[in-house]
Amino acid sequence: MKPLNFRYAPAFSFLLATIVLSWAAAQHVHAADNLEDLLAQTRNARAAQEKINEVREKEFLANRDRQAQLLAAAVRSRDAAEARSKELSATFDANEVRLAEQEELMTQRLGSLGELFGVVRQVAGDTSSVLYSSLISAQYPKRDEFLAGLGKAKSLPSIEELERLWYELQREMTESGRVVRFRSTVVEASGTASQDDVVRIGSFVAMAGGRYLNYLPALGSLAVLARQPSDLINAAEKLQNIRSGYTQAAVDPSRGVLLSMIVQRPDLLERIQKGQEVGYLIIAVGAIGVLLALYQAVFLLRIRLVVKRQLADLDRPVTDNPLGRVLSSIKTSPESIEEDAEVVELRISEAVLREVPRLERFQAFLRLAVAAGPLLGLIGTVMGMIITFQSITESGSSDPRLMANGIGQAMIATVLGLGIAIPLLFMNAGLASMSRQVVQVLDEQSTGLLAERLERAKAEGGRRV
Repeated sequence: MKPLNFRYAPAFSFLLATIVLSWAAAQHVHAADNLEDLLAQTRNARAAQEKINEVREKEFLANRDRQAQLLAAAVRSRDAAEARSKELSATFDANEVRLAEQEELMTQRLGSLGELFGVVRQVAGDTSSVLYSSLISAQYPKRDEFLAGLGKAKSLPSIEELERLWYELQREMTESGRVVRFRSTVVEASGTASQDDVVRIGSFVAMAGGRYLNYLPALGSLAVLARQPSDLINAAEKLQNIRSGYTQAAVDPSRGVLLSMIVQRPDLLERIQKGQEVGYLIIAVGAIGVLLALYQAVFLLRIRLVVKRQLADLDRPVTDNPLGRVLSSIKTSPESIEEDAEVVELRISEAVLREVPRLERFQAFLRLAVAAGPLLGLIGTVMGMIITFQSITESGSSDPRLMANGIGQAMIATVLGLGIAIPLLFMNAGLASMSRQVVQVLDEQSTGLLAERLERAKAEGGRRV
């Protein structure tokens, strides 16, 4: 039930009193038995009506006074609210003026501090990116999160934040010059993670178990390189096992970039495989040429040795060497020497020419291989360029990664062609020089021996050959 409003309370009381008096008068009217009683009741009802009117009048007067009081109170409340509003408005205007003065004063007092804090944010942002990829973060993780937040902050940094910024910069510089050993999570090439002892050389290189590691910023952990630099493994093992003193170690000044490039560099077998069929053909030609050249070189060295031995005893020629066989073709007795010197000379030349093919064998093939190597390399180059242009046509772009396969095949084929031509050229020159020396010895000794025998025959027989 809702409470009765105080403004209607007097009217309600008056109405209730009227109802009560009317009911009482009605009771007397119904109770009258004669005219006298009815007259008395009528008189009494009038008196009751007058009383009711007096009550109503009093109620109306009281209600009027009360309403006047309420009106006066409402007017006073309104006046007080208006005064309060004016006071608050004046206070607000004064605060606005004071706030503007304080902001201007703050701007004046900040002065160059605004630029300083701008530099702080810039340094924090730059340092955050450096620490994010720094190898030292594997030992001290989540350093970049604070600096990233400081670089993006809109409010002025506090003294504690400035001190921590200085501390992180100083720690990065200090740790960059230290060689430390610590225990950390290492991710294997297979994806499994394990705890291992890690040796870190500044912010340049890290290794564990004699293997080089790289830092994964997204995971915040170290990972074993999928391919290890074979020529640097011994240095890593020595550094991993040493406990005191000094030892040689590899340092990557680019903080992992050069090491990643080294391990991604293909080895000799991979380079040969990129040359494909043309590369295999060039290598086959070169291998055959090298084997034949080595075989002939060994043969010529043995021939030079036995020829040198024959030079020590020209009077007793042996047929196990070219010089001995040439000398054996000349008649040993003066009487058997032909009358015509030209015939003897032709016979000697025939004996020398018989030995030349064995001394100069395989040189023609080597000259052919020397000429064919660059030509085969040129074929591989053209095929590689065809692959390159085909990839450009299919993709519609000149992305270097798409062209790398064809260009790699072209360059490797060229290198292989020149790689077999140059060594075979020197080998052929060496074999030709060795064979010419043996042939020159044959010519000199056979011609000298012939002249000696003719002079001896002339002196003994008095005849001219």
